[in-house]
Amino acid sequence: MSRGSHLLNSVLLAAALASSLGGVACEHHAYRVYDPYYTDYHYWNNDEVVYYNRWADETHRDAHRDFRKLPPEEQKEYWTWRHNHGDRDRDHDRDHDRDHRDRDHQ
Repeated sequence: MSRGSHLLNSVLLAAALASSLGGVACEHHAYRVYDPYYTDYHYWNNDEVVYYNRWADETHRDAHRDFRKLPPEEQKEYWTWRHNHGDRDRDHDRDHDRDHRDRDHQ
């Protein structure tokens, strides 16, 4: 094997490793959060981040601030908002889909 192809193989291997490590570094890890006010658990994943960003926007808060670092009063405000908005929106979408299915089968 020539020295040039050895160098090319090394560069390609390094690029492949760097891109795979870059993908891991950008990945968001979901974790479970206990809501002591409504005594239930939520998975803090991309879906929950969407709700959190919406809450932060509506209440003029910094969406980049880690929820776990919010004071307990603000966490309570979020959970109250979340239970009044998020679940209802999801239920509304589910009802809307069911209504369309029922209407299509009549």
